[in-house]
Amino acid sequence: MIRRLAAVGLVVAMAATSALAQGMPAPYGAKAYIISPADSSTVSNPVTIRFGLQGMGVAPAGRVKEKTGHHHLLIDVEPSSIDYDNPLPSDDNHRHFGGGQTEVTLDLPSGTHTLLLLLGDHNHVPHKPPVMSERITITVQ
Repeated sequence: MIRRLAAVGLVVAMAATSALAQGMPAPYGAKAYIISPADSSTVSNPVTIRFGLQGMGVAPAGRVKEKTGHHHLLIDVEPSSIDYDNPLPSDDNHRHFGGGQTEVTLDLPSGTHTLLLLLGDHNHVPHKPPVMSERITITVQ
């Protein structure tokens, strides 16, 4: 009996973990967008990037609340390379703003860069469907 209960508990835990790894549902029409800089603009360091969100709210990572998430700024990342079913990586190209931040000021190497915002749920997993901005291109002098 104890083994059977333990097995059932394990199956339930695995199902819950799998559901969490699939991303929280996003409301219809929700979208992220980059307020500034504008697409095709030429900027100087430090670069301030302001994040926008429509149809959802911002909540810190780890906080489970429907219709919320937190921003991730993807720098020079091809959208086709994103794993939308698992937590986003955290590195120089995948910047996490799990504190609920809505802007960042950073130094980027000189040259052309692409920027993309992608909202993540409490576990850094993109929502279903993904709530993301259009990818913009900037040039850093």
